[in-house]
Amino acid sequence: MDLKKFVLEGNPVCRKEAVIVGDHFRITMLTTALIRFEYSEDGGFEDRATQMVCNRDFPVPEFRVSDSGEELHIYTKDLEIHYDRQKFSPSGLMIRVAGGKASERVWHYGDEPKDLLGTARTLDEADGEIPLSHGIMSRNGFSVLDDSHTMAMGEDGMVEPRQGNRADFYFFGYGHRYVECLQDFYRLCGKTPLLPRYTFGNWWSRYHKYTETEYKELVERFEKEEVPFSVAVVDMDWHLVEDVPPVYGSGWTGYTWNKKFFPNPPEFMDWLHKHGYKITLNVHPADGVRAYEEAYPRVAEKMGIDPASKEPVLFDMTDPKFIETYFEELHHPMEEEGVDFWWLDWQQGTVTKVPGLDPLWMLNHYHYLDSKWKGKRALTFSRYAGPGSHRYPVGFSGDTFITWESLKFQPYFTANASNIGFGWWSHDIGGHMFGYRDDELTARWVQLGVFSPMNRLHSTDNPFNGKEPWKYNQIVETVMKNFLKLRHKLVPYLYTMNRRASRAGLPLVQPMYYLEPEREETYEVPNNYYFGTEMMVSPITDKLDPVTGLAGAKTWIPQGIWYDFFNGRAYKGGRKVDLWRDIYEMPVLVREGSIIPLKDMEGYDNSIENPEKLEVLVYPGESGEFVLWEDGGDTPEDLDENWVSTRMTKTADENGTVFIVEAAQGNTAVIPQKRSWKIRFCNIQDKPQEVTVNGQVYKDAEFAEDEKIHGTIVLLKDVPADAQVKVTFAADAAVYQRDYAEEVYEILEKAQITYAQKTEVYKVVKELGTEAVPVLVSMNLNPSLLGVLMEILTMGI
Repeated sequence: MDLKKFVLEGNPVCRKEAVIVGDHFRITMLTTALIRFEYSEDGGFEDRATQMVCNRDFPVPEFRVSDSGEELHIYTKDLEIHYDRQKFSPSGLMIRVAGGKASERVWHYGDEPKDLLGTARTLDEADGEIPLSHGIMSRNGFSVLDDSHTMAMGEDGMVEPRQGNRADFYFFGYGHRYVECLQDFYRLCGKTPLLPRYTFGNWWSRYHKYTETEYKELVERFEKEEVPFSVAVVDMDWHLVEDVPPVYGSGWTGYTWNKKFFPNPPEFMDWLHKHGYKITLNVHPADGVRAYEEAYPRVAEKMGIDPASKEPVLFDMTDPKFIETYFEELHHPMEEEGVDFWWLDWQQGTVTKVPGLDPLWMLNHYHYLDSKWKGKRALTFSRYAGPGSHRYPVGFSGDTFITWESLKFQPYFTANASNIGFGWWSHDIGGHMFGYRDDELTARWVQLGVFSPMNRLHSTDNPFNGKEPWKYNQIVETVMKNFLKLRHKLVPYLYTMNRRASRAGLPLVQPMYYLEPEREETYEVPNNYYFGTEMMVSPITDKLDPVTGLAGAKTWIPQGIWYDFFNGRAYKGGRKVDLWRDIYEMPVLVREGSIIPLKDMEGYDNSIENPEKLEVLVYPGESGEFVLWEDGGDTPEDLDENWVSTRMTKTADENGTVFIVEAAQGNTAVIPQKRSWKIRFCNIQDKPQEVTVNGQVYKDAEFAEDEKIHGTIVLLKDVPADAQVKVTFAADAAVYQRDYAEEVYEILEKAQITYAQKTEVYKVVKELGTEAVPVLVSMNLNPSLLGVLMEILTMGI
């Protein structure tokens, strides 16, 4: 095996013109706001890539140096740096960041950053909030990432200890330009890779002793129930566990299929593939390879051990020979049989033979890069191992407790991880262990999962703990099925955001303060986040109020008009509100003018390939544009020639509304040559004036009323991929007019209050409309009921 494939991509050597150097210090001006500082008593500096940093080849920024001989002063448009040329100290190195309050924008060496935090290694055994590590965004305008203690990356693909006791850190002084800060972090530490398309469907996972027969029956039940999944996770009992002879210790680590459970593994995996599933197996590699393993003889011989000795092959990711053997003799054969990627369930600490080297980082790095060997897109599934881990998606967040407290923490935890560039967390949706049975909790967790980077249902090995929808009451079963179908509908949108994350350095999930950093309210809604370019999500993490049957979520609605994804309700932005929903929905708002491409899931279809039938949501607003990006879904490289783009635009003015789907551009061979379109226009209640394909009137168009979003549906069948579709509405097309009283009636009808109070409230709303708010406030109503009435009557639309 050529270990050079494990060398990080990038250019770790900076440009000479960006360097200010002395006998013991080196300062590298990467941007006007990103600076590298090194101090070395021996006068040596690090030019190799490190575990965190792989590229320092930035264009030289504008900066000015004033050197008195005793003190060094450096100025950029963003920073002023004052340094006494001595060993770094609080009095000797000071940086002032432009903008903001002067007292808050000054940093002295050694000051603990007051940043917005990042993420954590794991949520194992978490029952609610846990401490987070540092990120790169700060309300004070600066943060610091220390790279002094990571390993260097050698030219042979192996890690190498640093030389000497040297200081090496990066100062981020971007003020509140959070997005720019994050994009430069990706430039420094490596971009977020492109994920395979299948990762965006639903994942099924359970710690359970499945047999092949039981797993197949489960998949067939999912198909019968029309519940789509794209990834089959098989936990550790795929290999020998209980039948391991005691002399070899536990069966926690294993590489030999349990033939009692899976008599023909290649046939089993081929069966799953034919049913539309990709396969990942759980592996705990810490105990190495012992003599009972089927692979032991060839592994031992390759490692120079006499197989007759039965001496164990110890796990050691610092040994190039072991790395080669580990992949070529253990993992590659099973990948040839059908394993698509590996779940690295490392729980054995942070110690290796090389002091300071984390074995989890080694596993993530080597597994991810090795996974390209079959010509497919790289993928691994493992816990977070520090800054730079975004290069090895997907993240496994660990074994959480099944409690409301765990659910309440996860939206914030997920969004906040973007502050250290980690955009692809996969949680145990529904929780893993302990806790309690609460059907409503499961429904809300699944809703969060659908609007998360990954949606992987999971549970521990307990006969009462499973996430099959039919195990829950009928209401929650319906909710789970509807949302799991919705996740597969969202794949075209999510895959486009996948490309955006990789190409533009913009994670799918972003905290609200990224786009409005000067609004205090955006910092007050930690569970509220952007979900791609078009949506904003506020997961519900509290139980339903027994009086109204609703639960609320604190939400900041940005400026402009926003529309509810599920019911089309319009909201005026620029304010913080509580959004109330019953168990069937959650607050997901869509910005005005948005265009959202979905897979048309009418009828069961488990495939996550580029769909033949597309559903497009079109929202009111003067203009909007969305470019749908598609490729083969699992091609090895992120190359332009693999892609096809389909541009969709909407314009609205005094002459009417026009929606256009342009002809697909690029490698059209990767998409269906003909497509059916279901175009849903929110709030437009007339039929189109005209529908054309390539300029010719399309006479076979069908129309329907869209009751969900109070609009019109336009149906077109078998449209060539290289054709333009144009839908035109007249200027006087009827627009949905909201009836406040009707919406209030629907709330009151279900409310568990006296009939007299229902009548009184309804009368006030009928008489006063939106002016009823002061009266309602004075009526001593249930807080939940008053909250939802405020939401309806104060939308501003």
